[in-house]
Amino acid sequence: MDEQDLSESVIQAAIAGDRGALDQLWKQSRRWVGAVLLAHKPREADLEDLLQAVAMQVCRKISSVHEPKAFKSWLRTVAINAAREEGRKTTRRRRSMLRLVGMEQANQSNPGSADVIMADWDESQRVYQAVLSLPVGYREPILLRGVRSMSYQQIGEVLDLPITTIETRIARGRRMLKELLAQQDTEREGKLCKQAAAGGG
Repeated sequence: MDEQDLSESVIQAAIAGDRGALDQLWKQSRRWVGAVLLAHKPREADLEDLLQAVAMQVCRKISSVHEPKAFKSWLRTVAINAAREEGRKTTRRRRSMLRLVGMEQANQSNPGSADVIMADWDESQRVYQAVLSLPVGYREPILLRGVRSMSYQQIGEVLDLPITTIETRIARGRRMLKELLAQQDTEREGKLCKQAAAGGG
């Protein structure tokens, strides 16, 4: 029995209510689900909390999956929905806090300001944040490739896209990422030069 047959047999057993198969299936899926969540979740959201939420949904609703081949796309949808729901909760929390300081109206015109208020992101997260700024069509395959080290074929199966499309999106996404980081570096160097010139004057 090859790996694909084994995987489908495990999925079928999990759908039928086999707890051992369900545990095995979640262990096999957890890392790529994490990459999907990273691509869609709010920056402030805790990844482990979201993984637990997705795991609970899998336990409760896997019986609604009609066939093993539909499992990956179903699980991806569950993960995206969990991330979006957390995003809605985060937005509500932001607005509540901003109302307390009279800044809700300002935030509506400049949503990025809420990130400054809510979190002080370390420089070490710069690359990750740059990935998050990419369009989701590029962001998701890059995170699946980088975080999960999935093959192009595996990513194609998760996203339900041809391998050639995955290859193209990852290549373009990487170019966009390099250009973005280079632009950030140039802007930062320019600011430093201006600061140095002002100080020298």
